Amino acid sequence: MQQSHSTEAAKRGFATTDDVARILGNLDPTKMLPIMALRPTILDIEEASMWLAGDRDVFGPGMPLQGVASQIVAILTADEEEEEPRRPG
Repeated sequence: MQQSHSTEAAKRGFATTDDVARILGNLDPTKMLPIMALRPTILDIEEASMWLAGDRDVFGPGMPLQGVASQIVAILTADEEEEEPRRPG
């Protein structure tokens, strides 16, 4: 059980750029820098990754993502929200 406890403690430590890349994939610096400015934990990164993958039921039915993880999702999906649908010319 000691290893499980230390693993959980490690997830509460601040994530490095290597942690972010390992969990979310290689990101453009325009995404990586704002994420790192949030000083996310590994757990924050993992929660954002689960949310983006569609595993929202992990957080409870109808429960919104909160905190740093929600800010990470906002950063990663900002381009999607800004794009306007193309209209036929």
